[in-house]
Amino acid sequence: MTVGALLCGSVLLTACGAGQPVPPPPTSSPTSTAVDDPCPGSGVAISAGEVDSASGLRGLGVFLTNCGTRDHTVHGYPVVRVLDADRRPLDVVVGNGSPPVSAPDSYDTAPQPVTLRPGERATARVLWRNTVTDSTVNATVGRYLEIAPAAGEPTQVVAPRGGIDLGNTGRLAVNAWAVRP
Repeated sequence: MTVGALLCGSVLLTACGAGQPVPPPPTSSPTSTAVDDPCPGSGVAISAGEVDSASGLRGLGVFLTNCGTRDHTVHGYPVVRVLDADRRPLDVVVGNGSPPVSAPDSYDTAPQPVTLRPGERATARVLWRNTVTDSTVNATVGRYLEIAPAAGEPTQVVAPRGGIDLGNTGRLAVNAWAVRP
């Protein structure tokens, strides 16, 4: 057996490992590309971390940073739309809490008001599955997320590295804003 065949087999075995629960959003610095102003007039900036995947379930930490000079209070769920490469909205249903996509977990807490001092941040999580349930329907792939801190607030656009590969289920879930370690 050649060395190349052994390496290839090793990679395939590693890729077939058992699925793990989706870990919490990373606590490191956000890695998305901010498409808009780094500190908009609202005084809050939205960014996204790395897409984490396990057995078709994807998780993405979304961060709301108070980049302004006053305290900012956020309450509830971010309002999220998935956009294609041309920034057109895709037909995706967004549900609050994990159940539209996954079993409830520790991130499914009731929304509470979160007051952020300048420089502090809150985190939410976006979940989806890359599942193809109908081979006759094209898979949905988003390039951008348009996110508002809450309904009626200005939106910001982020480009998560790797995009949003929804398969053809057309569902996304969002957890409420909270201060998380």
